[in-house]
Amino acid sequence: MTNYQLEHSDMTYYYKLGNIPHKRHTQFRQANGSLYHEELISIHGFAGVQSLLYHLHPPTQIEKILREERVEIPFAETGALLHRHLRTATVETGGDAIASRVPLMANTDVCIFVARPTTAMKYWYRFAHGDEVIFIHEGSGILESQYGLLRYQVGDYLVIPTGVMWRIIPDAGIEQRMLVIEAQGHIEPPARYLNRYGQFLEHSPYCERDIRPPDELITHDEAGEFEVRVKARDRITSYLYRHHPLDVVGWDGHLWPFAFNIEDFEPITGRLHQPPPVHQTFEAPGFVVCSFVPRLFDYHPQAIPAPYNHSNVDSDEVIYYVEGNFMSRKGIERASITVHPSGIPHGPHPGTYEGSIGKERTNELAVMVDTFRPLKLTKYALGLEDKNYSYSWLSHPHTAEPIQG
Repeated sequence: MTNYQLEHSDMTYYYKLGNIPHKRHTQFRQANGSLYHEELISIHGFAGVQSLLYHLHPPTQIEKILREERVEIPFAETGALLHRHLRTATVETGGDAIASRVPLMANTDVCIFVARPTTAMKYWYRFAHGDEVIFIHEGSGILESQYGLLRYQVGDYLVIPTGVMWRIIPDAGIEQRMLVIEAQGHIEPPARYLNRYGQFLEHSPYCERDIRPPDELITHDEAGEFEVRVKARDRITSYLYRHHPLDVVGWDGHLWPFAFNIEDFEPITGRLHQPPPVHQTFEAPGFVVCSFVPRLFDYHPQAIPAPYNHSNVDSDEVIYYVEGNFMSRKGIERASITVHPSGIPHGPHPGTYEGSIGKERTNELAVMVDTFRPLKLTKYALGLEDKNYSYSWLSHPHTAEPIQG
């Protein structure tokens, strides 16, 4: 079987690329008579989604363990409970898509980074404890993995399942800016938008046609020195292989990296203001990811388009501002991040609640992560903080003062 094919299947979305045998776990021979080496990548202990890959060489042949480095996140002291505004636009550029990551906040379920890489990764990388989402705010290039090549562009969510060995090769001369969400678990579409076969329902805000799999499989049969880094158990271990790790001639299954562009998210609107779950794009253990996109406002004659004041009783709300003017916020910049923790209410800034009446649409673009456990901020985050943000709901200017006690 050659070329590629995307179709519905029980559980989720079946895809195949390259050459595979008619039956799984059967003899599949190379031109010289030797066997291709089958590899199963699966989740949930063989009971979840999976894919079968066929290698020229066994994927187990480690030539040398180069080193291991401990990964430590420099958390700040917890301090007072505050709403926060982080200005990430000024984060420095440099390094590759892993080295340039700046951790801003984390809990036991998720870690959120920003990154501004300038160089291609010279190694391949795998996160062993969960899936990753890389939101492309700026830039274009290639996500390369054992599943093939996947081109990315502005607005893409790159969803990379655990088990995928990948690297990012930015297009030369194109500035890159990324929001990275590292999950301690698996990232999936919201269950309420799927039928029992895993197919998107008619009322879902996106569907299978919007999902872009890898579309070009290049099989490498090269000897040399090839580095693969694996992040696991708070360490990154580097392994050296003698054969090129992207030696796959074909694969099929349900587990593969994909791109979904935020502009393909179809907003759900109503006569009255819709709650944040209508923006939900992905879910994972302990958090959800939502997309705020250009949309028409509420059309009840007495509607107030701006959100009402609300308390995040069970979650910390993180919003990354991408483009446009957010109708309920003042003083927010492109690439700003607001953090509204559980425990204290927040809502529209002064003047925006009344000022939204009569407006017909918004052109805002933003990514929201709502977590169900408290987040801890890092020292990097505090170095980007707008110290006056907690007072921004006052109707008169206020400058932050040292917190007493």
